Amino acid sequence: MMNALERRSTFALSSIFALRMLGLFMIVPVFSVAGQSYQYATPALIGLAVGVYGLTQAILQIPFSLIADRFSRKPLIILGLLLFALGGAVAAMSETIYGVIIGRAIAGGGAVSAVVMALLADVTREENRTKAMATMGMSIGVSFMVAFSLGPWLTTLVGISGLFWVTTIMGLLAILMLFMVPSTTRHHKNFQQGYFNQLKQVLKMQDLNRLHVSVFALHLLLTAMFIYVPSQLIEFADIPLSKHGLIYLPLLVVSLFFAFPSIILAEKYRKMRGIFLTAIGGIIAGLAVMIFGFESKYILLLGLGLFFIAFNVMEALLPSWLSKAAPIQSKATAMGVNASGQFLGAFCGGILGGQLNMLGNTTLGWSILTGIALIWLLISFGLSQPRYLSSLVFSLPEAKQTDEWTSQLLAIRGIEEVVVMPEQQVAYVKVDKQQIDEAARHDLTRLLGKEVAI
Repeated sequence: MMNALERRSTFALSSIFALRMLGLFMIVPVFSVAGQSYQYATPALIGLAVGVYGLTQAILQIPFSLIADRFSRKPLIILGLLLFALGGAVAAMSETIYGVIIGRAIAGGGAVSAVVMALLADVTREENRTKAMATMGMSIGVSFMVAFSLGPWLTTLVGISGLFWVTTIMGLLAILMLFMVPSTTRHHKNFQQGYFNQLKQVLKMQDLNRLHVSVFALHLLLTAMFIYVPSQLIEFADIPLSKHGLIYLPLLVVSLFFAFPSIILAEKYRKMRGIFLTAIGGIIAGLAVMIFGFESKYILLLGLGLFFIAFNVMEALLPSWLSKAAPIQSKATAMGVNASGQFLGAFCGGILGGQLNMLGNTTLGWSILTGIALIWLLISFGLSQPRYLSSLVFSLPEAKQTDEWTSQLLAIRGIEEVVVMPEQQVAYVKVDKQQIDEAARHDLTRLLGKEVAI
């Protein structure tokens, strides 16, 4: 069970993600039409205005995350959210398409997705990590669907510039949510290394690279599908574009009933690799159904349903697995590389979706997406089961200096990391139970003044 601190932090950080994603995604379903009202607008520049956010996100995730492994994470998140809000304001006040492009690029400069996930990993215990990451993953999926439903409706009320102002407001609200999260001080055994070596260490880890490929493929397929499927829902299912949000939301809700049990099974029974590969299989199945049945309304919806179930499982498992596999001293860096893969996937998926719409062969289009998913599955077979650590919660000692106390803890075999929350007077201690022996238990008992059950 999560404690109150974990529940509050998970809610706040998931809300930050959701508010950012809402601000981003509400623009997507309306800008191809509404963007034509801007001076100097062309189809290519309208596409750039939509896509430049993802491009700057992909470029700047790694620098932000490298810094976040050295310094406090919360000020970096505030900086990123201020850039996000500023970018929305610049776009809202622009009368030309170039101003919108600049605003979207500035908003994308607030590339703090990985930093937010790393902070969530800091303030949650290992055994609750998957639940917390699942909540964050679900917030992304829900915000995506809600944005596609709200975007057209809000545009009719406040116009496209008003929609950008809504983005700014959401960025500022996200900053307020951050005050619900405790400040942390991280301590671990590894010595600090240069930025280049830190990034090099992360990029050399094959399992991490497979996870980066996975998030790239997942968001490539998702974005390409959302560009590719609307015309088929109109043509074959006789569902007008204005009603598509009413299709996506129920499918998302149904998918959650399948996703949560899968996530619990993955963590509780340590079946993460099996559930992960099964979820990729579910994505392949959903896409394959649409190869053969896209002309039938109900088979098309069945394929979408299978895809959404598998997508939500993957969206929850990926950050949790990443937090387990990443080196403790480079957790944000690994998440930064992963987030760059996510945004590059979305960027490439947008381009691919447009090309598929130009093919004029729906069967071939779904076959191409299925082929990409099959390649992803083959790459993922090389994944090893992640390392499972546990977390203990200790009260901070009154008599000792915190730095001295954490140093003594880290000297004990099996203690991997200590995250201190001074305002709450508690510390989360990350433990590898397989390395804890009698001598380590004795040292812990001596240091804490009481026997610890591990």
